[in-house]
Amino acid sequence: MKVYPQYKDSGVPWLEHVPEHWESLKLRTILSPNTERNRPDLPLLSVVREKGIIKRNTKSKEENHNTIPEDLSNYKVVRSGQFAMNKMKAWQGSYGVSAFDGIVSPAYFIFDINRVGGEFFHLAMRSKAYVPFFTRASDGVRIGQWDLNQTRMKEIPFFVPTQDEQQQISRYLDWQTSKINKFIKAKKKLIALLKEQKQNVINEAVTKGINLDVEMKDSGVEWLGEIPKHWDVRRCKYILREINVRSVDGSEEHLSMSQKHGGLVGREEITERRLMSENYAGGKICNKGDIVLNRLKAHLGVFAVAPRTGVISPDYTVLNVMGTALPEFIECVLKSSKLRPELRVRCKGIVEGFWRLYTDDLYTLSLPLPPKEEQNEIMMEIARRSSKVDQTISKAEREIELIQEYRTRLVSDVVTGKVDVSSVEIPDFEPVEADLEVQDDEESEDELITEGEE
Repeated sequence: MKVYPQYKDSGVPWLEHVPEHWESLKLRTILSPNTERNRPDLPLLSVVREKGIIKRNTKSKEENHNTIPEDLSNYKVVRSGQFAMNKMKAWQGSYGVSAFDGIVSPAYFIFDINRVGGEFFHLAMRSKAYVPFFTRASDGVRIGQWDLNQTRMKEIPFFVPTQDEQQQISRYLDWQTSKINKFIKAKKKLIALLKEQKQNVINEAVTKGINLDVEMKDSGVEWLGEIPKHWDVRRCKYILREINVRSVDGSEEHLSMSQKHGGLVGREEITERRLMSENYAGGKICNKGDIVLNRLKAHLGVFAVAPRTGVISPDYTVLNVMGTALPEFIECVLKSSKLRPELRVRCKGIVEGFWRLYTDDLYTLSLPLPPKEEQNEIMMEIARRSSKVDQTISKAEREIELIQEYRTRLVSDVVTGKVDVSSVEIPDFEPVEADLEVQDDEESEDELITEGEE
């Protein structure tokens, strides 16, 4: 990729130099505040860090953690082409140019854009090159409660190419990111198929065994169907026993339930995490081999065998595995997708996000129980058959991670003039939107399930 023939010092340490002919403007000359209100008839919009401004799905229980007031007359109007910003999350990049008319929280900032094309402004401002400006312009005692200082925000510099360059840069990045998005979608589809394949292997192994020639019998349990004739069926109350031992001073290692990591993990295993309480006095103690469940997420199969002794949320349930049952085998059964409907009907609560699985209801579940030696054999076979699948999944996830890093760097380099794409011939292409998993602004990228969620 080419570079521009001449550069000048940007005056910004992390940007270093910019093309000599690019104009340097302050945001105060580009953004004009707009406070139009009283349009409750317009659709609700959300400002998220993954994409900028999106239409809010008011029917989704997953996307509506915050209560929507009945009177929306005070909500601010955002017009297509205007710049909207969550001032408390600007340091994370929660802002963008809107593609639709709608309304947002009255706490957000809305601006008209002058002297710069909206598409280029959106791409540049949301790049890794410009987000640090908003971090430096935000104040606060605690991360997550930083508030954008408007005076300092107005002094943020913005480097502006010619109108023709802006259009070429926007089209070039649309072309490149569409190719990358298509690649990521294909990889995610592959990962989903592989995970489904792995789950089918587990479902079959823990309910039918690994010997296809064995004689079968009716288990008498609807969700389970036929099982090997020599297997037992037992209710959970005879397999699991709840224990409730509390930490005196919280000095034990803290373990968190993580969907991303597939179980209980310690701090050193988490790369990105939201703020969590440092005081775990009164938390529950789990020992190696105990089964831990998050009562609010049990219907989603969120069970895990404790890898070691530690302290966990007091709202989790700790279960000791009794008799000949192996903790790892029981965990696989409880996490089985075949069992999921049985867990759902036993949960109690009005709103899905607050369904709880209580121990007495868990105890009514009937589970298959092979002889202990066969449980070991089943777990070894699952590990063997899952190994190649896991390796392929890890490789695909790493490829996605690398291509996302490349996309981030490419956008940043192009919108700041580190590379010159003005003469690149762009073919006709079909735009492909990024398949983004939009997360609540209060949640970590790590999808941690901690006591804060309750």
